[in-house]
Amino acid sequence: MTHYVVVQMDPKDPETLQQYYKVGGAAVKKHGGYPIAGGADKTVLEDNGGGIPAHVLLAFPDADAATGWIEDSELAEVHALRRKGAHTTITLLPPM
Repeated sequence: MTHYVVVQMDPKDPETLQQYYKVGGAAVKKHGGYPIAGGADKTVLEDNGGGIPAHVLLAFPDADAATGWIEDSELAEVHALRRKGAHTTITLLPPM
């Protein structure tokens, strides 16, 4: 069953984040994931202090694929770019 991952990002190093954007998609695809929605053109409909709006929504074939992506040691350098470029919260959502 498809599982979704919400990636919230608060940029702290725009140059590093741009480097991440160049390789991040391939890292997600390696585990069967793909982006559903997100990007710079988002519209915040409400913000009452709830935190950083989600920037990207990803879909993976299942929970194992999603955790495989985040735990993949071969992707350590890619994940390091994301962590250096932004404060992030990455959440695996259970199916409803």
